[in-house]
Amino acid sequence: MNESKKLAAEAIGTFTLVFAGIGSAVLAAGVPNVGIGFMGIALAVGLSVMAGAYAFGTISGAHFNPAVTLGLAIAGRFEWRELPGYWIAQLIGGAVGAALLYAVASGKTGFVLGNFASNGYGALSPGGYSLNAVLIAEAALTAVFLVIILGSTAKKALAGFAPIAIGLGLTLIHLMSIPVSGTSVNPARSTATAIFAQGDALMQLWVFWAAPLVGGAIGALIWRHVLTNDGK
Repeated sequence: MNESKKLAAEAIGTFTLVFAGIGSAVLAAGVPNVGIGFMGIALAVGLSVMAGAYAFGTISGAHFNPAVTLGLAIAGRFEWRELPGYWIAQLIGGAVGAALLYAVASGKTGFVLGNFASNGYGALSPGGYSLNAVLIAEAALTAVFLVIILGSTAKKALAGFAPIAIGLGLTLIHLMSIPVSGTSVNPARSTATAIFAQGDALMQLWVFWAAPLVGGAIGALIWRHVLTNDGK
């Protein structure tokens, strides 16, 4: 597959995740009487990844997430030399998604930016959770996410069902962790919203790079050395 097409697919897929998936939290979660709440946000993010996986999986593998790309490389499913390009494409796609989301959100009368669906701990945590709680949740859930991805895309897995497992897995992850951190498990997603939220969101952004990357690596190592015999 042409390298530029892979990178374009990663950028567009990450754009969709942020603009539509995270956009549900910014635009629809708190609407009086008809707001979608945590359940709706979780489903929106899961569906955006599921749709992106079906649309772009045959082109780029549909990572849309630096932690996923790292995990796949560690698991032997992805070429290390391609990792920098994927990360850059994911960050660009996420940033463009957040920029367009900001343009839409700021068009409402009385618009207040707030934290712009950014991730955080302490005062930025929806449930007031501590730094340690957020680090544990983000790392552990990213590890689980990598195991789901690697298992559902293994050679012996049922063909065609991987995007469903991945999308529903991400939905489950959000249902559990939105109150804890706002749910990242994706450094590109966290970076995109923090760019606009600024302030403490940017100061805490390191957490949502460190924890998902560590968790992605752990998940890949568990899959490769504990759950499979062929290393992949």
